[in-house]
Amino acid sequence: MIAIFSVGLAPVVALMSFFYLKDEYTEPIPLIVRSFLLGCLIVFPIMFVQHAFVKEGFVLNIFLTSFFQVALLEEFLKWFIFMFSMYHHDEFDDHYDGIVYAVAISLGFASVENILYLLTNGIEYAFSRAIFPVSSHALFGVIMGYYFGKAKTRVSKTRFNLGLAFFIPFLLHGIYNYILQSVSSNWIYYLVPFMIILWIFGLHRMKIANQPDLN
Repeated sequence: MIAIFSVGLAPVVALMSFFYLKDEYTEPIPLIVRSFLLGCLIVFPIMFVQHAFVKEGFVLNIFLTSFFQVALLEEFLKWFIFMFSMYHHDEFDDHYDGIVYAVAISLGFASVENILYLLTNGIEYAFSRAIFPVSSHALFGVIMGYYFGKAKTRVSKTRFNLGLAFFIPFLLHGIYNYILQSVSSNWIYYLVPFMIILWIFGLHRMKIANQPDLN
């Protein structure tokens, strides 16, 4: 049990530290912990709704499962938690701040999901889980936080950027899930290029967010 918790949380701590230390003006740790814990809490209502969908047979194909049963529900709740808990907070006053808090929420969700998966399926999946689902959640958080930060720090197109803060992570998350659901063998040949593109996209957004004069 301790081993599963350790390997389940290790990539979360590493990724959170990486994104946090990239911030030129570090955010208060208690706020980051709060965001992380809120992300942890949304796992359970999401699991309940997804189980209800499956039990009632509402989802009929891979596309709907990937984009609506999983991606839409998860990314919307992350977006909602950010709007409710952080968007109007006084400490959210810089473009990159959005990335820090959105990543914290996403990694909170990913940590509980990862531990539950390892408890059910075995610790041998820890490495692949760290590389793919945990990292992807962090990067969806980067992209969500980038557009939240843009909405907060720019006086124009606020609603448009708030919409992008949800829509782009939702779209990317849906594509990620669709690859896993639709490719029965050699999925790694599709998922690795997708993850490389996702990392490049995320790192580029981080660079822009840390250079306000280029926004």
